[in-house]
Amino acid sequence: MRSMPQTALLSLLTVAVLQTAAAQTPTRPMQEILDASQPADWRALDPKNTLYVELPRGRVVIELAPQFAPAHVANIRTLATNQYWNGLSINRSQDNYVVQWGDANAEDAAQRKPYGRGVKTKLPAEFARKSQGLAMTVLPDADGWAAEAGFVAGFPAARDSATGSSWLAHCYGTVGAGRDMAADSSNGTELYVVTGQSPRHLDRNITTVGRVVKGIELLSSLPRGTGNLGFYETPAERTPIRAIRLAADVPKAERANLEVLRTDTPLFAELVESRRNRRDEWYKQPAGHINICNVPLPVRQQTAQAAAQPSRAKAKGKKK
Repeated sequence: MRSMPQTALLSLLTVAVLQTAAAQTPTRPMQEILDASQPADWRALDPKNTLYVELPRGRVVIELAPQFAPAHVANIRTLATNQYWNGLSINRSQDNYVVQWGDANAEDAAQRKPYGRGVKTKLPAEFARKSQGLAMTVLPDADGWAAEAGFVAGFPAARDSATGSSWLAHCYGTVGAGRDMAADSSNGTELYVVTGQSPRHLDRNITTVGRVVKGIELLSSLPRGTGNLGFYETPAERTPIRAIRLAADVPKAERANLEVLRTDTPLFAELVESRRNRRDEWYKQPAGHINICNVPLPVRQQTAQAAAQPSRAKAKGKKK
């Protein structure tokens, strides 16, 4: 049996010592960390990449991820501008899996709703993309589905250095575009949201387009469908969609004005560590490990200070 090179052994020992030290270092509770956050630790949602799903019981807010699925996100934006989903319905709620919406008559050429102007009926499969150009905050723990896992601009993601590819992870709240058997058979008209235990086996098998940042409870609490794969069997069971709109198309007074915690800061790194090794009084044994889908991604109403920054920037520009 060959002995391990001394440099490799030293490296492993160093990592082990650092991990042990991190586990023994007291960490602040998550709420205390968030209370100490500064405006620079947060980012406002881009209205051009934010969808509002208006349901009878409230609004679901979705952040789109054009950096991972540019063709699908462009089509989704056009569909929203065309008011395609207005008056359609949520047609599926499968227990511990997904909620899905779209046109219940999509398979009937005579009854299905027209997509509207500018919508592409054929899109490429966007299961993954090249890692080049993506800055990832990598988690310190092993991931069972990828060589590395972490966060890219607030989205749970994974990557494989051997193939040079990255993709969005199927965590709770992830939004994807339904497809048929062919990899390139999705066009963004049928969307689903993960409402159960993270189905990471779907990673790199379907195009993911974003994540729910607020209102997931309006989807996860829907009655389960009794048909195959959780589809509703009668129109009366479906939840009507009042509207799906781009935030950019909504008057400013009606926007949610949310901001989410950045995932590329020392504060976020501290938050991750506080969840890896819980030191709350109730916990007797810190886990020393965290799954990417268990890392919380806080969201809050935009502060007055943050909302005023664009106005100040415009004022400075006018003086020039």
